[in-house]
Amino acid sequence: MLLPPIVKSAMLLMCKAVFLLLNGSDLMTFLKPVYAATLFLSAVLPAAAQTASAPMKGSDGKEVGSVNLTQTSQGVLINVAVKGLAPGEHAIHVHAVGKCEPPFTSAGGHFNPGNKKHGMLSPEGQHAGDMPNLHIPQSGDLTVEILNVNITLEKGKQNSVFDADGSAIVIHAGSDDYKTDPTGEAGGRIACGAIQ
Repeated sequence: MLLPPIVKSAMLLMCKAVFLLLNGSDLMTFLKPVYAATLFLSAVLPAAAQTASAPMKGSDGKEVGSVNLTQTSQGVLINVAVKGLAPGEHAIHVHAVGKCEPPFTSAGGHFNPGNKKHGMLSPEGQHAGDMPNLHIPQSGDLTVEILNVNITLEKGKQNSVFDADGSAIVIHAGSDDYKTDPTGEAGGRIACGAIQ
């Protein structure tokens, strides 16, 4: 297995530290290369990705799938896996409140920390929670990934889905027209999952 030069350098520093300790060097002489290697590796190796999930329920309370969110350097990668939904186009949005009580109006409006207008086609938009429509096939089952560059899982940031009242993923009965404020004329809410 080929190791990146950065990892090789850190390993060499660790080997040097062990050699010094085994050859009677004092503890401080031993710890200096260990400390340097630890700092070096922590600076260059990626941290574990932050993740979250939203178990999706229909208005009858039955499970209709799940949404898994992963923080990336480019935004939040959202993996949507749903089953038993009506075929056709359905809007999907991040909503402003992490509460999902049927008919899911408890989830509030679209997540919009920037106070923008709705829609990817709006010159004054878009909400941070606006995303492309889902295209559910005849089977009613769909797995798809969406990258949302306008939200984060990092607590304390303005666009974090983990604000004081949380956030939710909502799937609508109809499609989003990407321009009509505030909802994109997406219709009722057919599935909801609080982001945890």
